[in-house]
Amino acid sequence: MTDIQIFEPDARAIPYVVEGEGPVPLVLISERGQDALGVVGHYLAEEAGFHIIRVGYRRDAEGALSAADRADDVIAVIDHLGIDHTWFGGHGYGGTVARTIVATHADRANGLLMLGVEDEDIPLAPVIPVLIVQAPDDDVTPPVNGERLQAFAPERASIKTVGGGGHFFPQAHPIETAVIIEEYLDWD
Repeated sequence: MTDIQIFEPDARAIPYVVEGEGPVPLVLISERGQDALGVVGHYLAEEAGFHIIRVGYRRDAEGALSAADRADDVIAVIDHLGIDHTWFGGHGYGGTVARTIVATHADRANGLLMLGVEDEDIPLAPVIPVLIVQAPDDDVTPPVNGERLQAFAPERASIKTVGGGGHFFPQAHPIETAVIIEEYLDWD
């Protein structure tokens, strides 16, 4: 089990986990309130040789932190770790945070990974490749959201489907989800 570390810039206690030392860095951001990406990240680090950084959420007693605030937290962690360029990915709301990062820091992004796409009006950064992974029975982030996102950039956005598991498909099918990511990023 990998230890959770805490980075505290400006008194913000941001939890994060680092696994693997491979040449391809990938930042993963979980859905709020859970971490369905733990096994996915561990597989990508241990079996596929990626450098995985999983960034969690600092406490937000008032519920006032936006996706942009969360994006700033992620950037603070990767700055702290000395990472200049990386893939950003997330599950559900974590994908919204990743999409916010890529929209505002495209110069730091190698690509965007969306595991279930929320229906948010966040523009896609130009040129950046996008991998969308979704489950056909996800009623929280339904597949139509991913299809709409792909329609904005069909030349660089790909959709892959994981069979079943609903919104928590990364937890229900972690190896299948990780293999899709591994195979897609293998060309990068």
